Amino acid sequence: MTSLAASLIKPRKERAATVGVFLANGFGIGAWAVEIPRIKESLSLSDTALGLALFAFALGAIIAMPLAGQLAPRLGSGRATALLGAAFVVALPLPAFAPNMAVLCIVLLLLGAANGALDVSMNGHASSIEIQWRAPIMSSFHAAWSAGGLLGAATGAMLQKNGIGVTNGLLLPDIFIGILIISAAALALRDLGPRAAATSNGLAWPTASVMKLALLAFLCMLVEGAIADWSAVYLRSALNQEASVAAIGYSAFAFSMAACRIVGDVSVRRFGSSKVVALGGLIAVAGLALVLSLPTVLTACVGFAMVGVGLANIVPVIFSAAGRSTVTPATGVSMAATAGYAGFLVGPPLIGLGAGLLGLRLALCVLVMATLTVCLLGGKAVRSTRVA
Repeated sequence: MTSLAASLIKPRKERAATVGVFLANGFGIGAWAVEIPRIKESLSLSDTALGLALFAFALGAIIAMPLAGQLAPRLGSGRATALLGAAFVVALPLPAFAPNMAVLCIVLLLLGAANGALDVSMNGHASSIEIQWRAPIMSSFHAAWSAGGLLGAATGAMLQKNGIGVTNGLLLPDIFIGILIISAAALALRDLGPRAAATSNGLAWPTASVMKLALLAFLCMLVEGAIADWSAVYLRSALNQEASVAAIGYSAFAFSMAACRIVGDVSVRRFGSSKVVALGGLIAVAGLALVLSLPTVLTACVGFAMVGVGLANIVPVIFSAAGRSTVTPATGVSMAATAGYAGFLVGPPLIGLGAGLLGLRLALCVLVMATLTVCLLGGKAVRSTRVA
């Protein structure tokens, strides 16, 4: 009886601590996103040069993600998350000190590595908590990340409006992030259950049954990553406004995504997963088309908010479907997640390279095509999922 009661105890402190880490990471990415235009201008970078610098961020993450997959089994997911959270805190303000393009690429490689490794570790730890919780709670972690992105972007915009420079624009948010990480580690970033054995492969390649879902995850998170890094740059050039006004697009996107993720489970239960994916893709298409065809402050708020509403719950639905497509849920989810995070990392440099060839507005039309593909194919792919 005692063992049964113990097995039913939910790891509430561990969940709260991990939510804090997601919030901290999102806050940092939001603060970084709104500083990109000012760093671009301070170093006199072209769109192509900025795209190459953001590629260094992506490369760092791609290198670090499989290594992080090996770190958790050796240290435990809780300790690994705390350690990588500290690395993220150290790396976040480094781009503000870069004197030239070469140094910027180096520090973005480090920041990307810290962010990618933390992403893998905290999601793995959240999965362990979800297993102990015995109920789907992953949306709450991702809602915290989105809320952090909103708060980070809003804080960055406020600091810019008050004349705070780029250096303090990253250092001041970093202090808050550091406090969150330390508090989470002290509260309850501990391991749950036995450690898994380390394997030689950090990333899993999608099987045939998961390939369509992995592609959809790739497209959705490609759009999300591109908006995070390029929305402020696009609006600043299109609206010819100061940086704090240009940041409003990402803020609207992050706010709507966070709000919709809070009610994500309810939406899926009421409308069904296939309708959530198809309708969400359609809303995202309309939002992007509005922003790109008629860029104003109002359409930026409405359009990017629509994209956030549309994309908010597609990836969680895709991850669930991928889990049903393999022998064990964790295997399918890891395959789809790997593809999704690859899209998140590839999106920004892809837009940068396209902007150098075609112009930024035409390059961003790739995002319309991506969301249109999700709208047309996503519902059927999720609906046709079969248990392996």
